[in-house]
Amino acid sequence: MIHVVAVITAKQGQRDEVLRHFRAIVPAVRAEQGCIEYGPAVDADFAPPMQTKYGPDTFLVIEKWESMAALNAHAAAPHMKEYAAKVKDLVASRQIHVLSPA
Repeated sequence: MIHVVAVITAKQGQRDEVLRHFRAIVPAVRAEQGCIEYGPAVDADFAPPMQTKYGPDTFLVIEKWESMAALNAHAAAPHMKEYAAKVKDLVASRQIHVLSPA
């Protein structure tokens, strides 16, 4: 299994717009062969003091894939390219962390 944590930071005040476009592709991604889990997450309200917040412009994508081949196919999927084109002017930064279970 492959784990992915993507940290997406929108330009100031644009997170909701980026999330709108992101949520539109979630059903197509979840239908991809090899997708185990795929969804956005934001800072929890009222979390314990130990929390380090990402802030109001950032969201994370939590993903699990059956294999690296499934992840690579996902990255090349037409709906991902369409999403990237729609949000390219709204996103300030993107960090992708591809992880293996320890």
